[in-house]
Amino acid sequence: MPSSDPRWSKVLSLSVHEFRTPMTVVSGYIRMLLKDRAGALTDQQRRLLEEAEKACGRLSGLVAEMSELSNLEAGTLPFNRSSADLRAILREAVAELPPLPDREIAVAVETGEGPAAITADPVRLKNALAAVTASLRRELIGDEPLIIRERKDASGYEVLFGDSATIAALEAEPNGARGVFDEWRGGVGLSLMVARRVLAAHDAEIFGAPGGHKAGARILFRSA
Repeated sequence: MPSSDPRWSKVLSLSVHEFRTPMTVVSGYIRMLLKDRAGALTDQQRRLLEEAEKACGRLSGLVAEMSELSNLEAGTLPFNRSSADLRAILREAVAELPPLPDREIAVAVETGEGPAAITADPVRLKNALAAVTASLRRELIGDEPLIIRERKDASGYEVLFGDSATIAALEAEPNGARGVFDEWRGGVGLSLMVARRVLAAHDAEIFGAPGGHKAGARILFRSA
């Protein structure tokens, strides 16, 4: 069902309710068991229940994303807009990234001087930029840093994401040649679908990198 179909947000909303109710029951019983409410646990039983609790936490995060996506599709998600600094939001988004579980990839933020004034919901925009950054960072091969390069242009602000080769390809891309950003990536839940819609609500568009550079993106923030 395409996102333009008005039933799409209703399907998401119903799915949230149907997932959340049994998940709450399961996670509640797991917490009770971990507190020895049904008797003492062996070390192995506790480890298994702790892994199950982590899985419930991941499902809870996915349900929260479904709820946010449903509200975005329905146009009912509130945005607390105010004057904000895009460059500060970028730095905050990177500072709050969790570590990767299997390796360490640095993120280098390169911005212009002074503030980059925009009108935004700082929290929602920060979360959207963090989601994009986290998804691209996990797709990098090797240990080269992920670069985030922001610069002002005639139409507003541009933010490029990628390793050094991807950044060079993005900068060499002809004007008007914009690839489609793949929001249907595995391993990131619905975070990129939410992020693209939050960016659109800030009059921003996200594009993919030129062919052969999967771990890259371009975001254009247009001036009012």
